[in-house]
Amino acid sequence: MSAILLGDSIVHYEVLGRGRPIIFLHGWIGSWRYWISAMQTASINFRAYAIDLWGFGDTPHNADKYNLAQQAELIKQFMEQMGIMKVALVGHGLGALVAMTFALEAPERVDRILASNCPLDANGLHSRLRSEALDGLLDWLTARTPESDSALADAAKADPQAIAVSINNLENSDLYNAFRRLRIPCLFVNGQNDPAVLLPSPEQLAAMPLTMHQITLEACGHFPMIEDSAKFNRLLTDFLALDSGITPRELQLKEEWKRRVR
Repeated sequence: MSAILLGDSIVHYEVLGRGRPIIFLHGWIGSWRYWISAMQTASINFRAYAIDLWGFGDTPHNADKYNLAQQAELIKQFMEQMGIMKVALVGHGLGALVAMTFALEAPERVDRILASNCPLDANGLHSRLRSEALDGLLDWLTARTPESDSALADAAKADPQAIAVSINNLENSDLYNAFRRLRIPCLFVNGQNDPAVLLPSPEQLAAMPLTMHQITLEACGHFPMIEDSAKFNRLLTDFLALDSGITPRELQLKEEWKRRVR
């Protein structure tokens, strides 16, 4: 286990590989642990970091740091300690919102973002995520297979207040619309069967700038990196392989990633 001192608190992270940096940010349920397969894939060409955000995994509970701005500050301080100037970010749910928040604060330090199962506004997020107990959320969001139980073994360590505060932030902000004006390349990946996060509406898809693209993985739910890790990792690899500044819509050229229009 690796850890770094940020201020007066120890933040847990893991790292694999060498090369350009990429940081994985977990969602509302779980920790760095469910990124292991994606990290192993990315580490072939990248130095892959995964961080436990405030209130999750083995990073301390601290109610003063649960808002999106403070979670983004964690990323900023981590990058400074590690000597990282510019980074690709892969965020899931909460982690995607933290990635967008960080990009608003320091757009010049973000090369691209893959945002998995990320609500574009508060209407896209099921209220049950805030009100349900952690065990109930696991039963709701996963098939409770041995694989998913192992990947989400740290779920019980989460502070429910950390979930609630971040959702309140989303409800009281226009985060996505502010972020899309930055024109940072961003690929949105959604599981077709996610009960917690709605797919973007046709109107939201039509309003995406050329620097953004959305792909639906039809056989997946809330955790595509667990439920179909092979497909998720191939998509991640293809996205990371695009030259800096190239629109992720270039992925449409590959038959496998064409989004079906019903």
